[in-house]
Amino acid sequence: MRAGRYLAVAVSLLVVVAVASGCGLVDRLTGKSQSEVQVQLPPPETTTPATEAGAPQEATKTTEIVLYFSEPGGNYLAAEKRAIPQVEGIARATIEELIAGPGPGSQLLPTIPAGTVLKEINIRPDGLCRVDFSKELVANHSGGSLGESLTVYSIVNTLTQFPSVKQVQFLVDGQYVKTIAGHVDVSTAMGRNEDLIKKEAR
Repeated sequence: MRAGRYLAVAVSLLVVVAVASGCGLVDRLTGKSQSEVQVQLPPPETTTPATEAGAPQEATKTTEIVLYFSEPGGNYLAAEKRAIPQVEGIARATIEELIAGPGPGSQLLPTIPAGTVLKEINIRPDGLCRVDFSKELVANHSGGSLGESLTVYSIVNTLTQFPSVKQVQFLVDGQYVKTIAGHVDVSTAMGRNEDLIKKEAR
């Protein structure tokens, strides 16, 4: 009987030693005691709804505008119709398209001097549109009475296509100017000039 009791005690001691050794191993690997170690379960799988292949996307709304550039002979303005994205500031977007020049493959010529930037544009309730360009509008202009007229009225005629614009007032770097190239008086508001627009042959 005593031998059996000694054997049971010895087994119990071995179990205690084994558990203590296991705790030491956990301490060395994690830096935490066994009571601090928690089992980390992987997060539940989530699925993001996939967009169906070939699903139709909402088409971008566009607005058709008319831009006036110089016709190849350099004597008149000619209209170029262009579809642009529909935006709130349509007048600004239109003048920026005019500055960008005729479309690919067009035989028309640009009317705005290279490097010109539209700085500001605003339309008053009475229909006066103030348009402010960078100094390049004047500094880079090629000159000539007709060339200046085409520049001025390409801007004026392009803007007055909108019902809210009746007249256009030019500014350069925030200042009113008397002329762009020495020939056309732009010190006052300018109205539309249909005479410079080339009439389509019938």
